[in-house]
Amino acid sequence: MRYQLALFDVDSTLTSTEGIDLLARHSPHAARVATITELAMAGEIDFDSALQERVSLLKDLDQRIIESAIAETKISPWAFEVVTEMKSRGMKVGVVSGGFREIIDSVFEGWPFDLVVAHTLVKNDGILAGKIEGPVINRSRKADVLREFARSEGIALENTIAIGDGSNDIEMIQSAGIGIAYRGKKALRDVADIQIEDLKEILKYL
Repeated sequence: MRYQLALFDVDSTLTSTEGIDLLARHSPHAARVATITELAMAGEIDFDSALQERVSLLKDLDQRIIESAIAETKISPWAFEVVTEMKSRGMKVGVVSGGFREIIDSVFEGWPFDLVVAHTLVKNDGILAGKIEGPVINRSRKADVLREFARSEGIALENTIAIGDGSNDIEMIQSAGIGIAYRGKKALRDVADIQIEDLKEILKYL
């Protein structure tokens, strides 16, 4: 089998929603956050500063909004079937996200992932601090995660698949053996090996 490892983006890839936008719905800054998200995913503004600004707008909100965001998250059609089919074929499957572990760990509980990399929100006494723990998971970090994941599993990069939708997935897509843009922004479509509109199309390339 040529492809032995797959790494997925999460927001607007395995889900049809954006976690940060769902969190911001419970703040006065929902429209501002959604606009920044759209610009960042299109590659029109810097991802790092865009993430930090959006997270800062969540400052002083009760962490219970995370539960609301979890409930509002929508899984993309065929996401579970594609992941489980990959696993049934013996592939290693992981996710790397500019979103948040608090949402991902709950929404994808029980899914057979071998790796989950995402941000963690800083909280003080149940209140969001407007910060994340550790460095930003940006386009270069996503590519690093792919390389580290493949190396840890003893799999050559040419035998990997990366799937995403936004400009922050560009380096990961370019580093993989095959890079797939799922309903991708133009910046990603321009560099992807394959463009798809339905996740189940991935199965044709395994």
